[in-house]
Amino acid sequence: MLCSRRICGPAAISSAVKSEFGMTSTKSHPSANPDDAQRFGETPESVRETDHYQQEYIEQFADRWDRLIDWQAREEAEGDFFVKLLREHGAKSVLDVATGTGFHSVRLLREGFEVVSVDGSPNMLARAFKNARSRDLLMRTVHADWRFLNRDIHGEYDAVICLGNSFTHLFRERDRRKALAEYYAVLKHNGVLILDHRNYDRLLEGTSTSGKSNVYCGKDVEVGPEHVDDGLARFRYAFSDGSTYHLNMFPLRHGYVRRLMREVGFQRITTYGDYQRGHDDPDFYVHVAEKEYLFDTDVTAI
Repeated sequence: MLCSRRICGPAAISSAVKSEFGMTSTKSHPSANPDDAQRFGETPESVRETDHYQQEYIEQFADRWDRLIDWQAREEAEGDFFVKLLREHGAKSVLDVATGTGFHSVRLLREGFEVVSVDGSPNMLARAFKNARSRDLLMRTVHADWRFLNRDIHGEYDAVICLGNSFTHLFRERDRRKALAEYYAVLKHNGVLILDHRNYDRLLEGTSTSGKSNVYCGKDVEVGPEHVDDGLARFRYAFSDGSTYHLNMFPLRHGYVRRLMREVGFQRITTYGDYQRGHDDPDFYVHVAEKEYLFDTDVTAI
């Protein structure tokens, strides 16, 4: 239903996929500081829990995250895609539910949007607030769990954005459904949800045709998969200073995400590949799901 039964352990990840992510080896680089480490236990591939991400985004990793992103390079890669998309939908108020270190919240604040910035990681929120302050912007931050979003967030918004491959931190389907339902509830009647994720279809199938990245633009960090199966994508982030970190994520297929959105109540869903319509083999998918109710419409054709 969700994924094929193809199992791709570290030894089975294709050379094409390794090349795509700039990988030369699946061995981890030693950490420069023994205390600068995450905790996955003796069997990291067995850690498949939604709440574990809070232990993965330790302070040292959050402090290095912007080196992975490279704000200037990412802004050039994205262009005005999200700004134009939000304006096309008449959005003024935006709830950024995956703030991270604040890249999109800062960009939208600069463009005049009313933004509330949410994240489940206190370390990421602290870094985001600092990033905004250093740019003379005041960021309204909220530490919240997506599954209980409306408990901590009050009011309705024109748009909810969940970017940076963040939705893949949810390992259980019921968590994904609950989070989408919370997004849906916090939107105004004609609001829009914008959600992205990596092209895991390609990763699960062991194929690759593109080496570029429009999201992770940093040049002094090596990013690549260490383990991939239909229930886990474990990525390694090796920085030039010798520090290495990992994230365990669920490999979402894009058709599955669209189906979940529709089943939660979104009717019109438009999918972009690397910010373009009709791109069938992108690095990242961006789904735009509209809450507006469509009368007498065959939504299965949308």
